[in-house]
Amino acid sequence: MRTYRTRRLFACAAAAGLLLTGCGAGGSNDGGSRSNGAAGGSEAFPAPSAPRADEDGKAAPDHLSTFALDVDTASYGYARRTLADGELPDPSTVRPEEFVNSFRQDYERPDGNGFSVTVDGARTGDDDWSLVRVGLATRTADKRGERPPAALTFVVDVSGSMGEPGRLDLAKSALGTMTDELRDDDSVALVTFSGEAETVLPMTRLGDRRGRVHDAVDSLEPTDSTNLGAGVETGYATAVEGLRKGATNRVVLVSDALANTGDTDADSILERVATARRDHGITLFGVGVGSDYGDALMERLADKGDGHTAYVSTEDDARKVFSTDLPQNVDLTARDAKAQVAFDPETVAEFRLIGYDDRRVADDDFRDDRVDGGEVGPGHTVTALYAVRVAHGADGHLATATVRWLDPDTRTPHETSGQLETDALHDSLSAAPVRFQVTATAAYFADALRHPDDPLPDALTLAELADRAADLARRTEDGEVSDLARAVAEASRLDV
Repeated sequence: MRTYRTRRLFACAAAAGLLLTGCGAGGSNDGGSRSNGAAGGSEAFPAPSAPRADEDGKAAPDHLSTFALDVDTASYGYARRTLADGELPDPSTVRPEEFVNSFRQDYERPDGNGFSVTVDGARTGDDDWSLVRVGLATRTADKRGERPPAALTFVVDVSGSMGEPGRLDLAKSALGTMTDELRDDDSVALVTFSGEAETVLPMTRLGDRRGRVHDAVDSLEPTDSTNLGAGVETGYATAVEGLRKGATNRVVLVSDALANTGDTDADSILERVATARRDHGITLFGVGVGSDYGDALMERLADKGDGHTAYVSTEDDARKVFSTDLPQNVDLTARDAKAQVAFDPETVAEFRLIGYDDRRVADDDFRDDRVDGGEVGPGHTVTALYAVRVAHGADGHLATATVRWLDPDTRTPHETSGQLETDALHDSLSAAPVRFQVTATAAYFADALRHPDDPLPDALTLAELADRAADLARRTEDGEVSDLARAVAEASRLDV
C-alpha cells in the first residue's frame, strides 16, 4: 500500500475559528487567484496562531505551511548532467523545488519592488486530490543601464579536477563573455584557489580596463588540490577590501565543491561566509560544475551566504548563468523572504508541500524577522506545489498564500497575499494552463527521483511522465521543456 507524506487537518471547533484571511497591505483578489502588491507595515500584520508541525513530518493538527523562498536551480542542472552520463542521480541531491523553479512561468509581475502572488490548482484524479500552485514573482529585471552598479568577486577553483572538460574551460569562456556584458561602472575582482588561494586581480572598475580582466581570465590553468576554505576566505577578504557603497557586492564561487585540502570542515567555512554576510552585506552566488560535484556543500554555502546556486554543464548553461542571469540580476528586491500558506480546515483534509525540505520555517517564526529567509532579485519567480486532498464534497475557500519580505535597504517588512477557492480548481491537469502542466511534470519527475518507493498521490510512472513531457515540448516549442523531456526519458530507461 502506498503511503503519502502529508499533513492532515482536523476541522475541530477551535480550528474552524482560526483566521485564514490574507493580512498583507498589498491586498488580494476576492475569491480569485491573484494579488499584486509591494507595500505594508509590520503593525498591520496579525500574528498567526497555529501549532507547529511535527519535526518528522507526520500528520499534525496544523493548517499552516511555512518556508523560506528559494531561487536555486543547481539540483535540476546536476540531475540532467548525471542522467546524460547514464546514471540516476543520488536521491539526496534531488530538491524538487529547484526542478520546479528551473522553468519559465507566466505569473503577473508587480509594478514595483515586492511580489505578486498567484494561487491556482487542478484536480489530479480520484480520491479528491489536487495540485495547488503558489507562484510568486518580482518585477521585471531592469535594463542594463538602470540597475545599480555591481562589485563582483569571482572565486574560481583551479584545482586539478577542474581540468576535466566542462569545468574550468566552461568557466573561462563564460567569464570572458560576461566581462563584455557588464557595464563600465561595474567592478570585477578575481581570486583563484587550489592548494592555496591567490588574488589574481583586485577589485577593478571595468571602464577601459576590460583587457586586464580578459588577460586574468585567460591565464587560469588547473593545478593541484582543492583548498576551498582558503578560496572562500581570500575571496571574501578581497570583496571586503573592494567593497563599494551603493553597489551590489557579491562573491561568485565557481567550483566542483570537492574540498580535500586545508580547512575541509563545512561548518568552519560556512561561518566565514555568514560573518561576511552579516558584517558587510556581501551575498554569495555558487556556480557548480563537474560530473563529480559537492552539491551538499555548495548548497549550504549559498544558504549561509544569503545567496543561491546554479549548475552548468554546457556552453548554453554557462552563457545563461553568466551572460544573462548574473549581469541582469545583481540587484536585490527582497531580503529574508518567506511564504506561508494557510489551508482552510473546513475544505482541506490533508496536504503536502513538494520539496523545500531544507527551507522549512516554524509557522510561528513567519513574522519573526530575525529568522533567516531567502534573498530574491528582480526578474525571478518562485513556485511551490502542494498535493492537497479536498474534503469530500467541500466547497468554498481553499487556501490563502502570503509572502513576507524585508526591503533590502531599509529592512522594512512588507506582505501581500493571494487566495484560492475550490471552484477555481481546473477539472484536470490536462485542462490547466500549459505552464502549470510543465510545473507539475517537473515536480512529479523530481519526486520520483527523490522518493521512488513513496510516490505522490496520483503520480505517474516515469514512462508516463516521459510521454507527457515530450507532448509538452512539442506544444510549447520551448528548448528548456525539450531538455526536461530528454531527462525524463533517460530516467525512464534507467529505472529498471
